[in-house]
Amino acid sequence: MSPSACPVPVIPRWLGATGVLPFVTLAVLIWVPGSHQTWTAQALLAYAAVILSFVGALHWGIAMSTQVARDTRSGRLYVGSVVPALLAWLALLLPPAWAVAVLHAGLWGHYAQDRRLAGEINLPAWFLPLRLALTSVASLSLLAAWPRLI
Repeated sequence: MSPSACPVPVIPRWLGATGVLPFVTLAVLIWVPGSHQTWTAQALLAYAAVILSFVGALHWGIAMSTQVARDTRSGRLYVGSVVPALLAWLALLLPPAWAVAVLHAGLWGHYAQDRRLAGEINLPAWFLPLRLALTSVASLSLLAAWPRLI
């Protein structure tokens, strides 16, 4: 069975789907006129920062729980796992339009790291297709909101 044909287990699929709802909802709400726009922008950027930190933490967990932890690649995994949190923190200190750029780049950069890691260790076949879908929705939501943040 090809990786794209491998079904995502129910719980990760459900959590992933509900996890992108704030991205989509806030990206739509930022276009609705009103005094809530500043709060909506802050909420979207904060949520993106939290999610970027979360995807980084996956590599920390992988480094601790696999054979990779016993070889020289584990140092790279541990270091790489904290970079997304540092980028997320930096993004929250920047003007909103720049924050979107950093968060967007961070999400895709870490997806690229996930692809590299999948070539080195045995990840579930459904993992990368799910990550691609979730990263795409998060990224598109940030880009949709970006014009309102300039």
